[in-house]
This record gives sequence, structure tokens and C-alpha cells, in this order.
Amino acid sequence: MREINAEVGVEPLHWRLLTSHEVAGIEDAWRIVRWYRQRWIIEQFFRVLKAQGLKLEDSQIGTADRLLKLVAIAAKAAVITIQLLQARGGGQQPRRVAFNDGEIGALAALNKQLEAKSKRLKNPHPPDSLAWAAWIIGRLGGWDGYPSSKPPGPITFKNGLEYFQAVAAGWSLRDTCMP
Repeated sequence: MREINAEVGVEPLHWRLLTSHEVAGIEDAWRIVRWYRQRWIIEQFFRVLKAQGLKLEDSQIGTADRLLKLVAIAAKAAVITIQLLQARGGGQQPRRVAFNDGEIGALAALNKQLEAKSKRLKNPHPPDSLAWAAWIIGRLGGWDGYPSSKPPGPITFKNGLEYFQAVAAGWSLRDTCMP
């Protein structure tokens, strides 16, 4: 496939699709490209699980049964991290895909604390969206929240989620300790 409408004086790009799958036409080619684009999400998932994130490979668990449980817990945290990463740009996925009612209450309280009086530092997303929660978790992970700043990445979200889980645990105790 050759690039069309290339700039004057610039040689058009020539793409080649290397795959072990049969490609009978343009629809098949674009399907393969969509599959390949998913690879980045998988790479980010493993980045969160490994050295820069949850450090799963540092575990010293000795039995397969216990390791399987640890991997399941870590995978859930990594999936939520990736969901937040994908939602950060303003997707309309509901916040309930990653957070329960108690956690949403804690998020709402944190949002009030993290937002500033200036319009530039307000959570710009609808409160029922995962993007709204991503803005909060990103701030907890160290992102400054300004629209002009580089958006938070997976490790920032992982750090924010760790902080948030501790806050949410404390938030849940308020009903127990202060009825």
C-alpha cells in the first residue's frame, strides 16, 4: 500500500503488512492492523504487572496455588489501571466498570479536595464516567491535572490506585466507626 496525497517533494510511504494470516483484500488487511494495535495495550498490561509496576516477578511465593491467587489479584489491578489509561481522554465508559458504590463515594470526596477554584484545574469529565475517575486517580498518582500537561501514564495510574485503595479502605470505615 502506498501513501496517497504525500507532501510535495516527499517520497510517499510504502507500507507492507507481514503476517501469517491470509489477507485476501483490504478488509482483511485492516483487520490485521487492528489486531496489531491491540498489542500496545497488552504491552502496557504487562508493564503494570512487572518491574515498573506491581513487581510481580519479585514474588517469592513458592506454591503454584498461591502464585495463581497473587496473579489473579495483580491482573485485576492491572486491568483497572489499563481501563483508566484508556478512559483518560474522555471516553464515556461508566465508572462502575472499575469502582463500587463505596469507592465512588470516596472518589467524589477526593474530587472536591483535588479540584482547585480555577477553571483550569477542574475535573472536566462527567461524574458518572470512568474518565472522571481517571482524572482523580491520575492526580493521586502525582499528575498535576492541568490540560496542558502530559497525560498520566500507566505507572502514574498504578501509583494513584495504590493510594486510592488505602483512602477507600479508610472511607469505608467511617460508616462503621461513626454511625
